[in-house]
Amino acid sequence: MRSKFCLQKIKLEDGYTLLELVITLAVLSILVLGTIPLVQNAVKRQKELRLRQTLRDVRNAIDEFKRDTVGSCPQGTTGTSATTARTNVQRSVPADPRSRVVIDDCTIFTTDNLDRYPPSLDVLVQGVKVKPRGLPASSTGGAGLGGDTRNATELNDLEEKTKVYLREMPIDPMTGESDWELRSSFQTEDSGSWDQVNVFDIRSSSDAEALNGEKYSDW
Repeated sequence: MRSKFCLQKIKLEDGYTLLELVITLAVLSILVLGTIPLVQNAVKRQKELRLRQTLRDVRNAIDEFKRDTVGSCPQGTTGTSATTARTNVQRSVPADPRSRVVIDDCTIFTTDNLDRYPPSLDVLVQGVKVKPRGLPASSTGGAGLGGDTRNATELNDLEEKTKVYLREMPIDPMTGESDWELRSSFQTEDSGSWDQVNVFDIRSSSDAEALNGEKYSDW
């Protein structure tokens, strides 16, 4: 009985054999190597989701800017004449019901930017001067009806505000920089460098492939 107890004690004190350790490490290595690609794909997928969301946000901001230019800064008008012409155009051009303001700063548009898309991404971040579309209901009531007796010019001057279309400069999750490929409304998708006329669309500058096999620059 004493002999059997001693053998069991010796076996417990011996620990794992070298072969057992090697097998254990091999199994752990296989598990780790199999997990790494899953983790990498998960990280990549999260970046792709952020990229799609960023592209969606910026394109929506560009479209919103474009809607707010309807009736703003008619071609060939500058200074005081621009204000009068802009008022006339606002009355005659139907605006998108989603647009509640009209851009009131004609200096940000060059003569080449006929389509009135934002001249740069910075403009969307810094904001532009805008005025309400049409006149407030109170301005048409008259003094005897309890309406505002100020004329339209005074009301517009008081209510001019700055509208910001993007809270911050967007960062490309794939490059970690704000190095977007820009395209104006006068360029095709396969155009080379940006012509700096306006910002019609943006794309990632990364040439890497997405999990679905597409290139990020094609999104």
